[in-house]
Amino acid sequence: MKQYTDQGKQDTRSGYGAGMTELGRTNPNVVALCADLVGSLKIETFIKENPERFFQVGIAEANMMGIAAGLTIGGKIPFASTFANFATGRVYDQIRQSIAYSDKNVKICASHAGLTLGEDGATHQILEDIGMMKMLPGMTVINPCDFNQTKAATIAIAEHHGPVYLRFGRPKVANFTAADQKFEIGKALMLNEGSDATIIATGHLVWESLIAAERLENQGISVEVINIHTIKPLDDSAILASVKKTGCVVTAEEHNYLGGLGESISRVLATYHPCPQEYVATRDTFGESGTPEQLMEKYGLNNKAIEEAVLRVLKRK
Repeated sequence: MKQYTDQGKQDTRSGYGAGMTELGRTNPNVVALCADLVGSLKIETFIKENPERFFQVGIAEANMMGIAAGLTIGGKIPFASTFANFATGRVYDQIRQSIAYSDKNVKICASHAGLTLGEDGATHQILEDIGMMKMLPGMTVINPCDFNQTKAATIAIAEHHGPVYLRFGRPKVANFTAADQKFEIGKALMLNEGSDATIIATGHLVWESLIAAERLENQGISVEVINIHTIKPLDDSAILASVKKTGCVVTAEEHNYLGGLGESISRVLATYHPCPQEYVATRDTFGESGTPEQLMEKYGLNNKAIEEAVLRVLKRK
């Protein structure tokens, strides 16, 4: 199995901050907006170096989305950032009407997504955001897996015209992708080739999938691991090429199994190549307060859960 090295655990939100710092130095049209969460979004350096290109909107997320939409009319590229729950559920009407419907070039950048924000609990742990955002016509949805990939994605979406939802998180996780990578929107990444089963993962569960694949290899099971960082547009061809080879798939995401990556992949498989599928995701539930590790264990979102899902799906081939 191909080996990956954790270069030192870092939070993906800091990858966003690093990407914003670079954009501040290289793209004068990039502007930043925040809803009273500058420290949590790690954009202090961007603000220090570009104070005239930053708008502190305060705890008024709907207003922030409207301002961001308006800034695009003058040719600016606004990056509107807050927690994922407040960047989607709280302001869905404003995003739909003022950004998506109007095809405004707004980048909605959301931290603290999923269960792993931890102790803030269920009111902050949005597990529906991927589904909500991918259903908006014209909205690109990206969920990178580590610091380096989040930085690269942040830089890449500035060059992409159209509304984007960029989702990242709070906890420090393995940083294992290349520091100099070029992020290609809509292009799945093959992390490990295999022949018995496919794991398709996104976000924090990509590293967990690699751990599961290594454990399964020790049991004589060859697992293909694919990193789907772009939920929409989905790389249908990469998905189909893999499952046609392995004959079954496990999807892994820190999101509700209703409406998430898994269901997008189910649509592709139902249309072109039906095969057994198992879901590693939350099951129609809200979260709760706890440490990220406790929550990932309780809700079945870790490498152990992925390994068990592969063993289940193999029995259905």
